[in-house]
Amino acid sequence: MAAHLTKQELLDALYRPYRKCQECPLGTLGRNKVVFGEGNVDAELFLIGEAPGRREDLEGRPFIGQSGLFLDTALAKVGIERNSLFITSIVKCRPPNNRVPLPLEISTCTSLFLYNQIKIIKPRIICALGSVALNTLMSAKLSITKVRGTPLEYKDGILLIPTYHPAYLLRNRSKLNDSLADLALIRTYLSKTD
Repeated sequence: MAAHLTKQELLDALYRPYRKCQECPLGTLGRNKVVFGEGNVDAELFLIGEAPGRREDLEGRPFIGQSGLFLDTALAKVGIERNSLFITSIVKCRPPNNRVPLPLEISTCTSLFLYNQIKIIKPRIICALGSVALNTLMSAKLSITKVRGTPLEYKDGILLIPTYHPAYLLRNRSKLNDSLADLALIRTYLSKTD
């Protein structure tokens, strides 16, 4: 009988065959590194963005560029530490010129990685950062401006709370308080025990 694998071992086994992934066109369009995600494998909160940017692509880590620093500041303002959560993106490779990922890229990456990451980590709450993450996870066409901050039922009892993507907030600072309210709501849900 095989020994029980830890969550980190399961994630490592998931990623290992795909370090040089070419399962979708993004693998051949100038990508430097696959950005699988990182964080606390026992996280109750799972943040999901759209796709890696330039800096993430170079270093192989999610949300470390300007948007990531902005996100870290917003999380800190509501009392959520980045080392307490797990963070990734819908697609794991940078689309050329930071364009929106195409449907084939999204379906390939989510079936290979994202849905398996969620099953392994088993978070209580997913925060969808932006409309691409929201619509992919909910398999629907929802308006982020209409449903941001609204708790939605994802799967297996996991709560999904969408908010604006930090890159959007960098261009639209007037929406920052809305996003901080969404993150504060997440913090409230995290503080509740079953």
